[in-house]
Amino acid sequence: ALIYIADQAGYDFGLLRGVVEVNDQQFIRVADKIERSAGGSLDGAVVAVWGLTFKALTDDLRDSPSLNVIKILQERGATIRGYDPAVTSSFSDITVVADPYEACEGASVLAVLTEWDQFKWLDFERVAAELTRPHVVDGRNLLDRQLLRQHGLVYEGIGRS
Repeated sequence: ALIYIADQAGYDFGLLRGVVEVNDQQFIRVADKIERSAGGSLDGAVVAVWGLTFKALTDDLRDSPSLNVIKILQERGATIRGYDPAVTSSFSDITVVADPYEACEGASVLAVLTEWDQFKWLDFERVAAELTRPHVVDGRNLLDRQLLRQHGLVYEGIGRS
């Protein structure tokens, strides 16, 4: 909105444009990690996504970073099966399921995109068994990477490995 207002006033707000571009690149970086973890291609791959809302403890989907990442994944050929405690119906070519394990069934990779605390306490041995490739990309650095590794999952966080 600020860029639009600046444009209307004839002002080139280059600094803000740069900030927006850097933020957009972060979505691409997360999508790239997910694609690598899925085996290098998302064409025809199922990606399990935990967390669709803008933030935990809300049902707000507006401006959700998760949806930005999901859009990139879909453009690259992925099918999305998502779970979010506050979202109950499918939308925008995203199949929303009733529990987090169902999201993982037959998926090539699990992406954690919203920091719901209950994701920390799930049965990660079961998660590993449900995935076709035991890979997790934790876009929020929410999960205990050592715990996931103990259950045979390959963990990749953001800014750490």
